Amino acid sequence: MKFSATPLDGLWVIEPQPVTDERGSFARIFCEREFEERGLSFRPVQSNLSTNRLRGTLRGLHLQRPPHGEAKLMRCIRGSIHVVAVDVRSRSSTRAKSFSIRLSASEGRQLYVPEGLANGFQTLEDDSEVLYLMSEFYEPTAGGGYRYDDPTFAVSWPLPVSSVSENDLRLPFFDPRALDDA
Repeated sequence: MKFSATPLDGLWVIEPQPVTDERGSFARIFCEREFEERGLSFRPVQSNLSTNRLRGTLRGLHLQRPPHGEAKLMRCIRGSIHVVAVDVRSRSSTRAKSFSIRLSASEGRQLYVPEGLANGFQTLEDDSEVLYLMSEFYEPTAGGGYRYDDPTFAVSWPLPVSSVSENDLRLPFFDPRALDDA
């Protein structure tokens, strides 16, 4: 696997290094040892699948708050998505900054999102699917996030929004003065 750091501390793009032959290919998509070599203590306890029927569907910006904060490893396994991660850690030098990347099934890249970053995505194709490996179990009382159109983050989504949940529309706007956002 090839790990590439991003401008947000702890956020990594991970590319498989497939070995190919006449049968097809084989690639490692997770190795605890390789994560630990980069200071990432990631041990998945749960796996989630997001299916999305329509191009332009938007999910996020989501996170799980302490003490149930979670890291996640995201991979698009069908179609393609535009992923955004926003640093909402109160003591981070990149607080309120965002990073975005296109993930597609054909490229196989993954995004490792550390605890304390909110993330969301928009589908770029109909019938896109996203697979998540999570470091913590889902705790409904710890779920939260911020509006996808929050002016503090100024995220530029590539498509008009075709679908967004009522829950995501009820998410609050980020308050950069608050010290307990993540």
